Amino acid sequence: MEKIKEFLKNSGKKLAWQFAFAIVACIILVWCVLQLLRIYTAHGEYITVPNLSKKTLTEVGVILDKQQLRYEVLDSTEYDPKYPPLSVISQTPEATERVKKNRKIYLNINPSGYHKVTVPKGSMSTTPEAPADLLQGPAVATLQSVGLAVGRVTYVNNIGKDMVLEMQHDGKPVQPGDKLIKTSRIDLVCGNGLEARDTIPTEIPIEELMGD
Repeated sequence: MEKIKEFLKNSGKKLAWQFAFAIVACIILVWCVLQLLRIYTAHGEYITVPNLSKKTLTEVGVILDKQQLRYEVLDSTEYDPKYPPLSVISQTPEATERVKKNRKIYLNINPSGYHKVTVPKGSMSTTPEAPADLLQGPAVATLQSVGLAVGRVTYVNNIGKDMVLEMQHDGKPVQPGDKLIKTSRIDLVCGNGLEARDTIPTEIPIEELMGD
């Protein structure tokens, strides 16, 4: 009987020590896991996103490197003259937002200038029987719809009244299908509805023709 009691006593102490060791081991394991998670996720550590508007990519790289952030350039947008060429137009996340270290900032960059557009069909005719969309007023609207500007309108003797006979850019002829920088100014040569011997050419500012 005494041996049984002694055995149980010793076994109890051994189990108690094993149980205590297991608890300590679990506590240490949980602490290590929490520390690893803290290091991996930088828990509780945030960085304020800087304002990158109008910055060049060189400037962006320097700024974000200091703050341990990264960036990626998205597709360029339409040229905006309010921003310097090849500078940041917009960013995601936006400035002042709080993010984790090593977060990627997505950028939209302003192109180096306006892109080229195609001079549209329906802006010029060489036949006296011009359809309505080839006359001066609709032709102006057609050109403006693609981002081209209309400069001076010159009238010459031609029986096709208000028919667009010729388009010019910087004094050179322009044909439908040609490509010009957006916002380029095109001058129009139109018929005045008279025979060649009746009048001399006249130039009228586009503002007067449009009623401005």
